Amino acid sequence: MLNKVVLIGRLTRDPELRYTSSGIPVTRFTLAVNRNFANQQGEREADFIPIVAWRSQAENSARYLSKGRLVAVAGRIQTGSYETPDGQRRYTTEVVAYEVTFLEWGDGKAGRSTDSDRVQDTVHDTNIPGDFQPFDGGDDELPF
Repeated sequence: MLNKVVLIGRLTRDPELRYTSSGIPVTRFTLAVNRNFANQQGEREADFIPIVAWRSQAENSARYLSKGRLVAVAGRIQTGSYETPDGQRRYTTEVVAYEVTFLEWGDGKAGRSTDSDRVQDTVHDTNIPGDFQPFDGGDDELPF
């Protein structure tokens, strides 16, 4: 089975960095991803996709990303549900990122910064919580 999504969009707000009770960093942000077509009024619409990043990827995203920045995210779709205090069931869908690529730096131009304290353009996280681990093996390990 395969659960992989790749998105390119702009952040709708600054990332929100928090820590779990065990001290693991987690950042949440939302990407606005334009649709490829216009509606009946000729306007282009966008989808707003919630993203979750963990560990060093979370810290780097919170440190270097801000509202309006263009980023690419690769990850998996995760669904869940919870019950509100009044007993109603709510359902959630989000993308758990295992790769975030910063497509703009500083002044909004594409490319890497020359600042020595900047991170690499792409941040990979192979230690995200859950059962998903990206495949890193060669062709010899493929089952087909």
